[in-house]
Amino acid sequence: MSYIKKMIENESIEDTLMYLSLKKSYQTIDLLYVQYRFEAIAEGILLNTYMKLFQERKLIQNGKKVIKGPNWEEPDFIKINKYNID
Repeated sequence: MSYIKKMIENESIEDTLMYLSLKKSYQTIDLLYVQYRFEAIAEGILLNTYMKLFQERKLIQNGKKVIKGPNWEEPDFIKINKYNID
């Protein structure tokens, strides 16, 4: 779980959501931000960014899961495997 903490603390909210939303529910992501970067919750930035990703079709709701949309872009930290994520 430590790579998620580092990711939340060091990466942009948009990039982090582009990765985490494919793996975890919004409720789980929200709880992680409460723990590691509360100001994003308190200022409403996390939810606004999440909704913007759907409006821009970077993420799409497919039944109960979130999938990559046609405008999804791989975050740089994934491209360079910054956190050794498999």
